[in-house]
Amino acid sequence: MRIPNTAFTDRPWRIHEYIGDFDIEDVWDLDTPGGPDGLARLVRQFSGDGTDFHPSPAYRLLFAIRWKLGAVMGWDTAAQGISPRNPSLRERLADDLRDGTRGPDLKTVPMKSVYQTDTEWVTEVVNQTVHAVMHIGWVDDGNGRFHAQMAVLAKPNGTLGKVYMPAILPIRRVFVTPNLVKTIGRTWHGRKAA
Repeated sequence: MRIPNTAFTDRPWRIHEYIGDFDIEDVWDLDTPGGPDGLARLVRQFSGDGTDFHPSPAYRLLFAIRWKLGAVMGWDTAAQGISPRNPSLRERLADDLRDGTRGPDLKTVPMKSVYQTDTEWVTEVVNQTVHAVMHIGWVDDGNGRFHAQMAVLAKPNGTLGKVYMPAILPIRRVFVTPNLVKTIGRTWHGRKAA
């Protein structure tokens, strides 16, 4: 479920120190009930090989179109990725985060891990259209109960990014992210049952 941006901004996440030039696109509650150490399990789920990730046909189609368009237009080449022109968030981190656990890169999408703590995991992708960040925070619900919250942050790259990001926003909010959120919850509960 999409929730107000303040659900992210009002929490004392470390990421706030490093994202002053990024816009918050969305904040979502994830159906991932667990205990205080559940974030590590969720990170393993995200970083898996995708065999238990079963999004809708519409989700798969939209991503297939995006990756094909990116390949044809050259949006996702290594030259468009993290570089001195497009530095990683890791370069902004305090020593304790940079020297701590980085966390795994995602295998199913080109997102690289920035850092991982017991309550936060941050990944990023840089291409010709955007520098995007996914923040997963492990939220204390009280009484020993926790769940995850996902914030999507973005900094458009150039004129193309300033046109592309608003153009895809309705598609992302209506089709892509809600389906992703549901799939994350189903996978979480399926793994818990297994």
